[in-house]
Amino acid sequence: MKNKDQVIITGIIEGNDKILTCFYKENIRYIQGYVLRNCGNLEDVEDVFQDALVVLYQKLRSGFIELRVPIRTYFYGICKNIWRNRLRKKEKLIIGDEQSRYQKDTNDYLSMDIENQEREHLYKKHFQRLSTDKKKLLSLFFEGRSVKEISEIIGSSEGYTRKKKFQAKKQLLKMIEEDPMYNELKAVC
Repeated sequence: MKNKDQVIITGIIEGNDKILTCFYKENIRYIQGYVLRNCGNLEDVEDVFQDALVVLYQKLRSGFIELRVPIRTYFYGICKNIWRNRLRKKEKLIIGDEQSRYQKDTNDYLSMDIENQEREHLYKKHFQRLSTDKKKLLSLFFEGRSVKEISEIIGSSEGYTRKKKFQAKKQLLKMIEEDPMYNELKAVC
């Protein structure tokens, strides 16, 4: 990660007004361009920017974020996702630079793709919050390994492995169901 990005990240986490103002000035025009090209107005731009900054702050504070791109690129992605979700909720869909009314019969697959990505994000977010042991155990099950194989890998009995798998899944489902995003996704189905 670049040194400048680390300064920005630290500034965001600490709420440094100077860094936040600089970050705003350097990034608002990109967000504005995207939102205005896709059926938005200046008020929408400000709302999206602020909401995205809150999301970024929460992710940075949680420590569950591993940046593989510059902070600016990551932030732009958050803004795009927030704006797309708002458009979807208004039953509008942006294809390229053109606006088209949402047509259920022809664009269901696009809507489903967005919803699937949101579900996957929700799952991954809470999966990362599990203990290392629980993540390892569930990952082995998701790979399709048998209870016997997993028991040998983790060094426990098959009964204990089944019990631990049940507990890990139960904890993961509880965390997901308590997330406000879960109720939004559930309402879409």
